[in-house]
Amino acid sequence: MRQSLSIALVCVLLLGGAFTPTGQERAADRWVGTWATALVGRPQIVPPAVAAPAPGAPAPAAPAPLPAFTNQTLRQIVRTSIGGERVRVTLSNAFGTAPLEIGAVSVALRDKDSAIVERSAKRLTFSGNASVTIPPGAVVLSDAVDLQVPPLADLAVDIYVPGEFPGPTAPYTMHAVANQTNYISTAGNHASTAAIPVMATSPSWFLLARIDVSAAAPVVVVAFGDSITDGTRSTVNTNNRWPDQLARRLAANGARAAVLNAGISGNRVLSDGAPQVGVNALARFDRDVLLQPGVTHVIVMEGTNDIGQARQNRSPSAADLIAAHRQLIERARARGLRIYGATLLPFEGAGYWTREGEAKRAAVNQWIRTSRAYDAVIDFDAVIRDPAAPTKFLSQYDSGDHLHPNDAGYQAMGNAVDLSLFTSSTAPATR
Repeated sequence: MRQSLSIALVCVLLLGGAFTPTGQERAADRWVGTWATALVGRPQIVPPAVAAPAPGAPAPAAPAPLPAFTNQTLRQIVRTSIGGERVRVTLSNAFGTAPLEIGAVSVALRDKDSAIVERSAKRLTFSGNASVTIPPGAVVLSDAVDLQVPPLADLAVDIYVPGEFPGPTAPYTMHAVANQTNYISTAGNHASTAAIPVMATSPSWFLLARIDVSAAAPVVVVAFGDSITDGTRSTVNTNNRWPDQLARRLAANGARAAVLNAGISGNRVLSDGAPQVGVNALARFDRDVLLQPGVTHVIVMEGTNDIGQARQNRSPSAADLIAAHRQLIERARARGLRIYGATLLPFEGAGYWTREGEAKRAAVNQWIRTSRAYDAVIDFDAVIRDPAAPTKFLSQYDSGDHLHPNDAGYQAMGNAVDLSLFTSSTAPATR
């Protein structure tokens, strides 16, 4: 019976979210994402790498072992962008191959570390039911609850998994590089418990896809990219990714704007890599951008991994990457979105840099700057590069791997975005 209910719920969601549980939705609710992440499917046993690193390049790090969850509660911490008076949560089994039983879910304001603010916790239901089974490949959307969600604040989402997650053979649906400490309880249902009994921590998010608030938001920005958008090598637990910096600036400027981060570390535009780096950008664009509620703008910065992983190979060429960017532009405009292109950062000194790759990066950046294909250009390259050696980072912005910015670099990127790109005059017409 529970599985039948969950299947019916998913069918309604796929038809546009028209399902309205009695007493849960209000006609005045206008839902926008305040936080989201891009999910990947990782097998429990990671296959060995098929390609050796180039001579002199470091071997890729093996993914950290994944925890096994059985009769445990996951307390996962996320940072909001825009505030609201009501909240709902989307869970995902998008990459699962077996039904996933969820015993309880709650959302609360975070206090400190793994603790939540007392009396702020709200138990969530799914079509009025406290538990739900998510079919393989599906998502479920919770009923709405009243909760004053502040902007730029931490929420804690508790997910109790009564059985074995994800099961003995099913892959994990997760976001690997959260740059955030999340908490795994000892045995039992500890959803809504003020001080959860912590057995272990994890640097990843599991099953959690998005948090929406009911808010009047004229602007919802999705940052779409790879590890540099994901915030790799920024300081853990400080929310110093460049989209976080943009969200702070918009809030300080008085804008009613949400910023959603759809970056995946290691992601490519045209091809899939290891499972933990996600499917290619063309394949995930609908799920991670176009289906976000209320989305109005998208910033695209991706292609470095395609270039670097190719090393001296001609394919993919700069022309291949440009053609893929044109596809993203057309798909965004078909939905009435404004789409901005961000230039690719320099990376000489990184393990997979080559002269051939540098020529491709220069060609892609030249096209982004001059083609007028994008609605606007955000020139991150000009901010991060060393004027005396433009194929390299400025030393004060280099995290040390010559590929990813440090916190100061991410802040410089966030500060480089022209906020006038997100004024009401640049927002698309209501769809």
